[in-house]
Amino acid sequence: MIQPTRTNLLLLKDRLHSVLNCTTILKGRRQALIKEFLKITKPLMQSREEVSKAYARAIDALQVSKAREGPAAIDALAIINRRKIAVEVAEGNLLGLRFRDLIMHETVARTFDERPYDSFGSSLWLDEAIEEFEGIVEEMLSLASFEGKFRRLAEELVRLTRRIRILEERIAPELHVDIHAMGHYLAERERETYFRLKRFKGYAAKNEKAPDRQKEPDDLEQKKTARSKIMG
Repeated sequence: MIQPTRTNLLLLKDRLHSVLNCTTILKGRRQALIKEFLKITKPLMQSREEVSKAYARAIDALQVSKAREGPAAIDALAIINRRKIAVEVAEGNLLGLRFRDLIMHETVARTFDERPYDSFGSSLWLDEAIEEFEGIVEEMLSLASFEGKFRRLAEELVRLTRRIRILEERIAPELHVDIHAMGHYLAERERETYFRLKRFKGYAAKNEKAPDRQKEPDDLEQKKTARSKIMG
């Protein structure tokens, strides 16, 4: 329990002031992160819709190619087209928030001349399917960069909201109660001290008057003794 003193009361008030300032700073940071979150959300949702539509088109073209050329020819072309894509996972920083960013060093989509087969080994529907799937892979890699930033922003917003709620709903009210109770106790103690001091001053004034009253009878006796001596 905190000792109810003036020093501790001032310390509690300083702590409350720090908590309120911290809450204001956290709210400002949360507002800035919400703006960045909304900036990312709209293009992310649009890209997902575009990927879904492109995937549907690619599946339709692939099914037509399988029906015309057969699964064996499609599997053979898939083995020939298999390749590695150079990407780099780098660390990004957004308003002091660290996240992992995906950087592509080459494009996934290729022209017809860059593919490892000639025109006799494919068809129009197969070329369309390959082009759609390459576009989907490239779009998904760009989405991975958005996803990493999106998740870190969402986690940070949840964490900041929890901290703000704890400061506003638990710590600040407790400090208000402690400050009120300690201030009330100190005020009562000051009133008691003032009352004791007033009573002490009253007793001191009475004690100062008492010797003066005792001196008056002594003076009368001395005068009577002096008169009796003169008369004698």
